[in-house]
Order: sequence, then C-alpha cells, then structure tokens
Amino acid sequence: MEALKNDFRDLKVWQECRAIRIRILQLCKKFPGEEKYRLSDQMIRASRSSTANIAEGYGRYHFQENIQFCRQARGSLYELMDHVLTAEECGYINHDEGETLINDIVSAIRILNGYIKYLKSRKESR
Repeated sequence: MEALKNDFRDLKVWQECRAIRIRILQLCKKFPGEEKYRLSDQMIRASRSSTANIAEGYGRYHFQENIQFCRQARGSLYELMDHVLTAEECGYINHDEGETLINDIVSAIRILNGYIKYLKSRKESR
C-alpha cells in the first residue's frame, strides 16, 4: 500500500511525540520486572496515546473532531509527565533524566497547543 503524500507523520507535533514514545519504550525496558504491568505499562500507553490521538484526529477531516483528539493527546502528555515524576520518585530514573523528559514533554505540549490554535483559526475562518 502506498503512503499518502501528506499525512499526520508530517506534523511536527506528531514527530516530537513519536520521539518521546520511542524514548519511553527504551526507558521502561530498564525498570524492574514488577513494574512491567504497572508503571511501565502506564507510561507506554500514555506515550502511545499521544501519537495515536493526533493521528486519529488528523484523519477525521473535521476541525472540531481533530481539536478534540488533540486535547486527548494533550491529556496523555500530562499523564505521562506525572508518570515520569513517579519513576523518578521510585528511583527508576535519575533527576536529570526526569527533567530532560519533562522538558521534552512540555515542549511537545506547547507545539500541540499551537496546532490546536491553528485548527481553531481554520475552523473559525470557514
């Protein structure tokens, strides 16, 4: 199947969230085994949810639906921030790793907020 010429993968916000998702997956592999179905699972799900919601919203073709899925993606990113703090508190990651991840998540949220603002302006101009 041939890929679309332009799709959600071209969005900077999706690319940033994808990079976070990949880092989270690698990070969680280092967690203790007892966290496999607890914190690791939650972190992986939240990171996957951010990219999946951006992709699903993009495919809806209606600005309001796209905005709603982007809001869900934003919620998943905030959830992920909390999980990163928990991982740090449990000693699974050090403070510097946690701060770097949180800064990257905050950056992704800012980009996502910009995308939501763009979608709102497009919706209102119709």
